[in-house]
Amino acid sequence: MEKFADIKYERPDLAKFKKDYLALIGKLKRAGSYEEADEAVKEMEGLMNRVFTSYTVAMIRHNMNMKDEFYDGENSFFEREIPKNMMLIKKGTEAMLKSPHRKQLEEKYGSLMFKNAEIQAKLIKPSIILPSIAENKLSSEYSKTAASCSVEFMGEKCNFYGLLKHMQSTDREERKAAFEAWAKLYEEASPKLDEIFGKLIRVRRKIAKKLGFKSYIDYAYLTRQRYDYGPDEVARFREAVRTTVTPVCDRLYREQAERLGVDKLRFYDENLVFPDGNAVPQGTPEELTEKARLMYEALSPETGEFFNFMTEYGLYDLVTRENKHLGGYCTELPEFKAPFIFSNFNGTSADIDVLTHEAGHAFEAYYSSRRLPHTDLTFSTSEINEIHSMTMELFAYPYMESFFGENADRYRFAHLCEALEVIPYLVSVDEFQHRVYENPDSTPSDWRKFWRDIEKKYMPWRDYDGNRFLEGGGFWMQKQHIFLYPFYYVDYAMAQMGAFSLYRKATEGGDAWGDYLKLCSMGGMYGYFETLERAGIPNPLTPGTVEAAAEFVEKRIAELEEKIK
Repeated sequence: MEKFADIKYERPDLAKFKKDYLALIGKLKRAGSYEEADEAVKEMEGLMNRVFTSYTVAMIRHNMNMKDEFYDGENSFFEREIPKNMMLIKKGTEAMLKSPHRKQLEEKYGSLMFKNAEIQAKLIKPSIILPSIAENKLSSEYSKTAASCSVEFMGEKCNFYGLLKHMQSTDREERKAAFEAWAKLYEEASPKLDEIFGKLIRVRRKIAKKLGFKSYIDYAYLTRQRYDYGPDEVARFREAVRTTVTPVCDRLYREQAERLGVDKLRFYDENLVFPDGNAVPQGTPEELTEKARLMYEALSPETGEFFNFMTEYGLYDLVTRENKHLGGYCTELPEFKAPFIFSNFNGTSADIDVLTHEAGHAFEAYYSSRRLPHTDLTFSTSEINEIHSMTMELFAYPYMESFFGENADRYRFAHLCEALEVIPYLVSVDEFQHRVYENPDSTPSDWRKFWRDIEKKYMPWRDYDGNRFLEGGGFWMQKQHIFLYPFYYVDYAMAQMGAFSLYRKATEGGDAWGDYLKLCSMGGMYGYFETLERAGIPNPLTPGTVEAAAEFVEKRIAELEEKIK
């Protein structure tokens, strides 16, 4: 493999891909033995991997600069063409499902892969190709709109992420000014974002209807492979958060207000944990990355091998820039079994969170892809995948002196507080999405009302200091998952329960690392509940799990607070 920057991108010849893929479907159908059938399956996988690696390279480079005309064009090409090949992929899936050698194939690849294939075959119809292309175009339009937002602030051009740094200033007036600029950016973009979201709701509803679903929610749960539970179980989980986690967070925020010496904690105060400033990582992005490499070498032989691989091949882009896509993510170049980390450093402790969170995803992809027999098994469902990332954040605690020096305990305290305090927000986003798709004819003013009502329910401390746009419910649109990844957000809250469980085991002397490796090694071989059980992790949808996690974290926060007094 070459360094990512040196990978030569060539648009795949999809006509040749189609011809070769059809030939392999024929080979699978004609297979006279399990060995021949398996060889055809592996060749089909290899062909798909080459196309999707090209797509991923183009997508990453497009995300690096949303105004790069060449990769913008390539990204648009894939957005148009991949849905057009859905029926071809369906033929391959059906050939595998109908193979007389299916039983032996299932023994090798696992029954879940075949269940997913059966569901996929049902969800692919010619009638949804054009709506799927439209959804891709709208998603890209959202990304471009959000990435292009910027403002001059204190002598520098800031996007949304750049302003967040100023919202951690020890100067309250600076925090407030950054907050006002941040809110104004969203308010100015809101007509366009409202328009895009409305179109996304309509096109998603159309896709679900064409496939025979009563609502988009039913379709979304199935596409997210939520086979073990449904909306009712998620609603009960949200209620457990409201009754158990929200009161603890409310108390933590009141204590934070007292610590900061403010009469009332406003939104622009929430990210400042200490009056003399939050713990800030020490070093340039290059120095922080080298510290991360040394940390992963010390953590375990497996993580050392992984991060050295990432460094050798330049498999990350970490620093925020103008016109760069917002947020952070981990993806994979399947042809090379190579993860890639994308993020936006902004000079705060969030930079270290990225080096641990996204590296957790990347480690799992690196580790599982070398142990499992098919690319489709590399990742699990998002409720499991986020355990990989969130647990890695907590396992990194012993190494924080390298990044924060004498302020390491301050970082650990603030990070653990935030890990708990974000949960009510996570379930708020989930309930908002349910409310919107339960009412698909709702309007932008309805969405704002939905959000403000939900926000007050789960986050009663939230105070926007009279900002008209946010007090009116505009805060919902700052979450890109609502636009790009519908119903992918409560997964973080559920996964956080699993991460807390592994962290607790680590603090109590158990073999938490062994359980974590076991979890990573399984990839997507098993269903959600079975994966949790095999890794010894409590099910967050079982009564009492949320309460036990909140009790442990509250106690641990108190212990860390004693150390920083």
